[in-house]
Amino acid sequence: RQMILGNVDIVTDISKEDFQNNYFKKHKPLLIRNFASRWEAFDKWNFDFIREKAGEQDVPLYDNKPADASKSSDAPVTHMKMKDYIDTIRNKPSDLRIFFYIITDRLPELLKNFTYPDLGMKFFKRLPTLFFGGGEAHVLMHYDVDLGDFPHIHFEGKKRILLFDQKQSVYLYKVPLSVHTIYEVDYENPDYEKFPALKYAQGYEIFMEHGDALFIPGGFWHFNRYLEPGFSMSLRALPNKPAVFANMLYHVFVMRYTDKFMRKLFKAKWVNYKQKWAYEKSSEALAKHEG
Repeated sequence: RQMILGNVDIVTDISKEDFQNNYFKKHKPLLIRNFASRWEAFDKWNFDFIREKAGEQDVPLYDNKPADASKSSDAPVTHMKMKDYIDTIRNKPSDLRIFFYIITDRLPELLKNFTYPDLGMKFFKRLPTLFFGGGEAHVLMHYDVDLGDFPHIHFEGKKRILLFDQKQSVYLYKVPLSVHTIYEVDYENPDYEKFPALKYAQGYEIFMEHGDALFIPGGFWHFNRYLEPGFSMSLRALPNKPAVFANMLYHVFVMRYTDKFMRKLFKAKWVNYKQKWAYEKSSEALAKHEG
């Protein structure tokens, strides 16, 4: 037995009513093929345009390795000029990524090159963000700390995404006080002997191409793997229910800072303790499931 990965619904267009009733309210992912092609400036959403406009900017870069326990969890591995970074990922296999590039601050002229989807979502317009990756880059399985719903729009080369809802956390080896799973879990070649609970995880597998938009409901786990060099934009919506908003405040202010504090104090000991704790919790869930 292995983890169950189904397909999401795929459309080329959708009405606000259909989206709200069948996807947004039901917390169900949806892929809208070629969504960005309806933008007037769609032809500007490519590496050449970014390289020309932001080529001289210094950008922090991350790779596939988990963060060093002795450093802050968001410390970059290196810096490059944007043009050198784009040239690097285009010309050779690379796992280098740019994380959370805020358009409003770094490249505001891009703001006029897209329109927000008319799907009845209230967007947090301060934070449209870009994410870039080379053809070997992946992003560790995680869910977003703000718990907001978001459309994720992809450009350039192909990308594979796995999605799981929060009910699957215990089968994914969720690390306590964090928004990620155990580092050693390889979602491309899962080791079911070492991580047997993975067999019961049920999710979705999506392949995205240039211009596609994926609706990711708030709190959904996602694993992103760039199959070719590419970049994506996330448009964040605010949590729309009081309980979700309260949970978001807990995630952002209580959980995140407790973890940062413990990490500073105990470094690798804390990281290893949490990984072990995660393994034990998933093993208990597995015993219950099979028992």
